[in-house]
Amino acid sequence: MSSLPLHTSPAEPTAAPQLSGWPLLRLGFRPFYVGAAAFALLSIPLWVAVYLGQWNLAMALPPLLWHAHEMLFGFAVAVILGFLLTAVKAWTGLATPRGAALGALALLWLAARVAAVTGPYTLYAALDLALLPLVAAMLTRLLLRARNRRNLPLAAMLMLLALANGVFHLGLIGVLDVSPLAPLYAALALIVMIECVIAGRVIPAFSMSATPGLKLKVRAPVERAALALTALALLLWVFAPAEAGWNMLGGFTLVLAALAQVGRLLQWQPAITRHRPILWILHLSYAWIPVGLALLAAARFGVLSMSAGVHALAIGATGGLIIGMMTRTARGHTGRALQVSRAEIAAYVLVMLAAALRVLLPLAMPLWLPLALVLSATGWAAAFAIYLFIYTPWLLKTRFDGKDG
Repeated sequence: MSSLPLHTSPAEPTAAPQLSGWPLLRLGFRPFYVGAAAFALLSIPLWVAVYLGQWNLAMALPPLLWHAHEMLFGFAVAVILGFLLTAVKAWTGLATPRGAALGALALLWLAARVAAVTGPYTLYAALDLALLPLVAAMLTRLLLRARNRRNLPLAAMLMLLALANGVFHLGLIGVLDVSPLAPLYAALALIVMIECVIAGRVIPAFSMSATPGLKLKVRAPVERAALALTALALLLWVFAPAEAGWNMLGGFTLVLAALAQVGRLLQWQPAITRHRPILWILHLSYAWIPVGLALLAAARFGVLSMSAGVHALAIGATGGLIIGMMTRTARGHTGRALQVSRAEIAAYVLVMLAAALRVLLPLAMPLWLPLALVLSATGWAAAFAIYLFIYTPWLLKTRFDGKDG
């Protein structure tokens, strides 16, 4: 059965052990998933209202840069941190921050989001720059203690994200002679690479575990080629100068990366998951990565604006993978069945529609950009409102099976 009614759940456990501490602060995904979903719900409608001149808000930085920065370092980073603070515990068997320590990390993230719209800028920058290096150091220490070198690149990517964030702030105040958009593009590229690494581990595994008898033949050369070409293409996109020769090289590399990502996705047999929404949302969202790479190639060739490719990666791939992973991992880590309700399926569809409207409608009808923004923001906000409605009560309570976590 592919879906369940919204309020369907098994009987409550009768003899759960007594656990200490507020359930919200028992594992990293809990506060960061709630915070990220609430931020997604509020920030995009706010941005559209500001962009369309319906709301004047004194921000610590220009509105366009606030929107781009906060969707990366506010929304996406919160989910990445919540996921990694949870996953590293499973990977190493060592405790990640919980209780007061986890609460302090979550409050640091929240304080930076509030300071961005209340100022002053120096306070916002200080709060914003503190979180990523702190968590990266914590996770690196645990991975080294457990001799889990396989996952050290993920901690390194957090440090690179912290570096990009530092360059952004230094560029914004004029200390570095760099456009603030460049480190934001670099951050998006890093987030896409994190998605590529994690998706390669979980999507085939999730598909095989949910499909009896399925044995995917994931060829290592295809995996390595897709990752290497994508990393190279994104490096050229971010750092190559906007000159004819570099544009051609960057564009062709992006095309090759897009084709390699299509080949990688086809290895995972996405059609098999069409009756399992909790799986097809991951496959469909991942498909936005080759779409985004191809659109960036078109921008390098001077055919399209950069916005289409950026939003394909940011909304379609990142937003879709986030809503898919936030439902799947939260269900698993609260002891619930890995079958989503009709409301959760609606949230998946709304995020995919938000991506399609934001990316494709302005390409077909450029004058309809304001309508595309409003419709896309409405779908996006509704999707995360659904998530909050269903999952907040679960994340505020002890696991359904009474276990710790």
